[in-house]
Amino acid sequence: MSVQTFLTIGALALLAFTSLRFNEIALENTTVEVENKVYLTAFSLADDLIEEIKQKAFDAATVSFPTTNPKSLTPYYSLGPSSTEKYPYYNDVDDFNNLTREVDAPHVENYSVSCKVFYVDGDNPSTKTNYQTFYKKVEVTVSSEYMRGDIKLSFIFTLK
Repeated sequence: MSVQTFLTIGALALLAFTSLRFNEIALENTTVEVENKVYLTAFSLADDLIEEIKQKAFDAATVSFPTTNPKSLTPYYSLGPSSTEKYPYYNDVDDFNNLTREVDAPHVENYSVSCKVFYVDGDNPSTKTNYQTFYKKVEVTVSSEYMRGDIKLSFIFTLK
């Protein structure tokens, strides 16, 4: 074989390697772009639910009138909707406790959005309490089979 043949084979091999690497990079970029859209949508779903909850009264006892006595608030073991309340017609923050719903979005189907509500200590909001306080923490979790991990957002609601 001549030198020109070896140079031609080498050039073709280099072209093939460059082409494969370009395709690999393009696929990685597309994957990252779709993954970012999935996570951004998950954050938006969690934020939307928190914003919806912000429009509600602090507690069933405060729908009509505020209170200065935390013992008049819903007991911690009763947080959640009453048997007659159905989503989306909740009227106070703790009605959202144990809410779980499936949401379909343009990029991914079957996001699972769930919510937990509990009383927390006013001096240490990371500490859950088993008694009524003027502080309720809402944790919204969004999961999907297309995400590596769940998205969790929380917000502290206060009556003070």
